[in-house]
Amino acid sequence: MTAPGDVPPKILDQLRPVCLGFPETYEEPAWVGVRWRIRSRTFAHVLTVDADHQMAYTRAIGTDDPVCVLTFRSPGDELDGLVKSGHPFYKPGWGADVVGMVLDDGVDWAEVAELLTESYCVLAPKKLAAKVDRPG
Repeated sequence: MTAPGDVPPKILDQLRPVCLGFPETYEEPAWVGVRWRIRSRTFAHVLTVDADHQMAYTRAIGTDDPVCVLTFRSPGDELDGLVKSGHPFYKPGWGADVVGMVLDDGVDWAEVAELLTESYCVLAPKKLAAKVDRPG
């Protein structure tokens, strides 16, 4: 990592194939970190946070240490379950349907893929969401 918000390449290597595998998605640099969008809507955003640069994130997570986080969209019933389960999930201070996840050494990449699929389907037009294989 060379600048605030930079994401380790090994994390981007895990996220890119999932996020870019959905219809009409694209990747772009975000205000900090990287985001994936369907049309003009962000369904996933990853960045490394630290108390010196992204205080709102570190307050929500409860740490001052640098940590890589992913934010995504979730339907209300699922969002409540994720947030209540605690680490690695947390509720950022914005967006009613936004949930955050700390991407640490114990991350379950299969779970991340399922969550990103749901996130995409929350924001994608119905015709595009119908083309996506959703987890059972």
